[in-house]
Amino acid sequence: MIASGVEAGPSEPLPPLEWKFSQVFGERAAGEEVQEVDIISAIEFDKTGDHLATGDRGGRVVLFERTDVKDANLHTSRRELERLDYSISRHPEFRYKTEFQSHEPEFDYLKSLEIEEKINKIRWCQTANGALFLLSTNDKTIKFWKVQEKKVKKICDMNIAHSISNGGVAGTSAATSSKMHLANGGCPEKLFNYSSNDFVFPLGGIPSLHLPVVASHETSLVARCRRIYAHAHDYHINSISNNSDGETFISADDLRINLWNLEISNQSFNIVDVKPANMEDLTEVITSAEFHPTHCNMLAYSSSKGTIRLIDMRQSALCDTHARLFEEQEAPGSRSFFTEIIASISDIKFSKDGRYILSRDYMTLKLWDINMDSGPVSTFQVHEYLRPKLCDLYENDSIFDKFECCLSGDGLRVATGSYSNLFRVFGCAPGSTESTTLEASKNPTRRQVQTPSRPSRSLGSLTRVGRRGAPSPSSEANGGAYDLTTKLLHLAWHPTENSIACAAANSLYMYYA
Repeated sequence: MIASGVEAGPSEPLPPLEWKFSQVFGERAAGEEVQEVDIISAIEFDKTGDHLATGDRGGRVVLFERTDVKDANLHTSRRELERLDYSISRHPEFRYKTEFQSHEPEFDYLKSLEIEEKINKIRWCQTANGALFLLSTNDKTIKFWKVQEKKVKKICDMNIAHSISNGGVAGTSAATSSKMHLANGGCPEKLFNYSSNDFVFPLGGIPSLHLPVVASHETSLVARCRRIYAHAHDYHINSISNNSDGETFISADDLRINLWNLEISNQSFNIVDVKPANMEDLTEVITSAEFHPTHCNMLAYSSSKGTIRLIDMRQSALCDTHARLFEEQEAPGSRSFFTEIIASISDIKFSKDGRYILSRDYMTLKLWDINMDSGPVSTFQVHEYLRPKLCDLYENDSIFDKFECCLSGDGLRVATGSYSNLFRVFGCAPGSTESTTLEASKNPTRRQVQTPSRPSRSLGSLTRVGRRGAPSPSSEANGGAYDLTTKLLHLAWHPTENSIACAAANSLYMYYA
């Protein structure tokens, strides 16, 4: 896959990127125990890449903003912001911006069901008037947030002391105040004109009227929940995705996908329903769903059977038929007890131009061309070294871990996470053999693996699928052992630069190349 405007051929493959550590937020001290509520469960860059949001299992959303940006003119738009030239000492820098409690734990009394506050997904919406907008969801409820700078006004003083020191009213003497009192016959009722219902202010003011003094202090960021989209899902929400029209979004659970309008919180439209009449006939569930980045009528969703369906909402109100079905045929004699489990797709992402779909199952990353449903154009081996251990992984439930995936903005590379806090970066341009493994730490290249391997399948060739992958990441570390308790599930690629944010437990690591 080659982005428009980029020229590269099989004879001149792109050189592998050299990744470097940039920043870490929330790094643990040696031996420090991580609290469950602090573990990061969602990461998302906004479209500009100037803001980054994370959600955690405690229901909090934390926002970070880019700081290495210079604005020559305060009135220029965001697209006209100029980046600082990166020297050896310069790299993308983010800083903590604000945080807010998005979701609280709930209890469904009708179903006797506890609803966790854990943030499953975050999606940025269009900005307006300097305010940031985003959607966040837990298992049942989606919320629409507005984050905006507000001037904090505080009552810093009362003018009592000033009035007393000046004989009762600021700017009047004690003698003047006494004359005012005598002029009104010593009676406050004379201040009121009963014939016209008007309050008459005497010349010089009222000696007993004390007013607060309000002063503006520094500005602060305020997060306000604008809308709550609830009671539309019987099962756990696994995905939300904004539409390119800027007005609608979808939410998906195991069996249904609903279409919402951002302005309407009490009504949604069910556009996909895979629930059978008899639940005993259920063979697959929806695992992830995403809108096409430019065509507002198209979306894709993946299933636990390893298939991806592309649907067109113009065909019918209930999209029970798909426009295209993407699945890879099983090799004869390769089926086992674990086949369906490891084939389940945990995440899908469209490329920026919408031409390709990246999917992640337990063992592999696969790149699909939406115009070709005969099979993936490239397959990248991520966990092939775990194949002999599938029984153990099933016993401790690790085989059900859901790893996310992401693509670079130029479409030339893909990335996903693994165990031992490792993540993998693969080149997907024709002729590329790039396959890099890095550890989420301040020294990401400590376990880096760079191995030339078989070239990927050219997009123009339909003869065979290229399979690439580095040797086991665990073979270079800890004497060949791998740690299933430390897993890097969530990561995101900056939309315009080679910069990756990924979560290892409660820590957010940033890398650049």
